[in-house]
Amino acid sequence: MSFLRDPLAIEAQSQAIISRELGDYPLRAGEKAVLARIIHATGDIGYARLVVFHPDFVAAAVAALQRGAGIFTDVEMVRSGINARLVAELGGQIFCAIREPEVIAAAKKRNETRALVAIERLAPRMEGGLVAIGNAPTALFRLLELIKAGSARPAAVIGVPVGFVGAAEAKAALAATEVPHLVVQGPKGGSTVAVAAVNALLKLVVERWP
Repeated sequence: MSFLRDPLAIEAQSQAIISRELGDYPLRAGEKAVLARIIHATGDIGYARLVVFHPDFVAAAVAALQRGAGIFTDVEMVRSGINARLVAELGGQIFCAIREPEVIAAAKKRNETRALVAIERLAPRMEGGLVAIGNAPTALFRLLELIKAGSARPAAVIGVPVGFVGAAEAKAALAATEVPHLVVQGPKGGSTVAVAAVNALLKLVVERWP
């Protein structure tokens, strides 16, 4: 059976197909690279119609990563997929509090999701950082409350939680703010999308974008 085996050739052909499919899709500098990574990770060109970028998102996120700011995630699946080596080389760290005993206990006591409580716990450390929420709409809703209250001040937010309960609404609420953001409209999204976006941004930093 004949099939491509060279990983570099596979990557190059994939990117060529994505680039052809996107064509002259109207995107700002850097946004195409992030969108292409999301499409490559999901195998779904439909994300071209769903991903929405705040005008300042890429510049704000790249600047944060360049200065070694922290990356804050809602779930371990997002944290574990981010290129930890590149983050460390830039002087940053990746934080996820969802498995902390205090978070688990508080979530059970309050009858709220662990992701919500975890984001709440991380909020004081988010100053100038990048937040990536790929799973829990409740975490994004709570983050927005904390931002509005001045208790969380991230430089940029990737808000792509997935699901049929609250996900579309949470992302629409983020899209209505002036916080530099990336969202996926509707119920689609997920940890894979959040990871792809962060890793694309890290690649832009390494390639010294712009």
